[in-house]
Amino acid sequence: MLKFSTLATCILLLSSVLFTSSAEAERSKGPLVIKSDELQAETKSKTATFTGKVVAKQDDITIFCDRLVVKYAEHGGQVDRVDAFGNVRIVQQNRIGTGQHGTYFSREGKITLTGNPRVVQGKDMVSGTEITYFVNEEKSVVTGSPKERVMAVIHPKGKEGDDEKKP
Repeated sequence: MLKFSTLATCILLLSSVLFTSSAEAERSKGPLVIKSDELQAETKSKTATFTGKVVAKQDDITIFCDRLVVKYAEHGGQVDRVDAFGNVRIVQQNRIGTGQHGTYFSREGKITLTGNPRVVQGKDMVSGTEITYFVNEEKSVVTGSPKERVMAVIHPKGKEGDDEKKP
């Protein structure tokens, strides 16, 4: 039988790793609500698949995608991998990560976002061919390709014209 508390933890990681904060540990205590058109849980293949306008929400993080697939390890029932497919959008406050595919690799402690990935926070933005976040190192790597170079738009804080300037 699939452990849905493990699913909740995994989805939390998928969404919050791109936007790690000190409140991350607190976030996992909230209930996870997943809405989709269909859920298929397969004990033999150790997968749970949510399809059709998937919305997964926990506290201040919401994941939108067309399909969410959770793969469990062969032994122990731990989550091995989570894949979000199609129109992936991860929203937390003023931070939004988008792409066509997002994957959380449990063993490696990393998350990848591909398919025209982009992360936007306020007026700042980064995009490339692949955005990878290494959970344990709190490090991100954005890679490009010959056809699509990495692009970052970073607005200096505290400058004239900055919306966040102090009075």
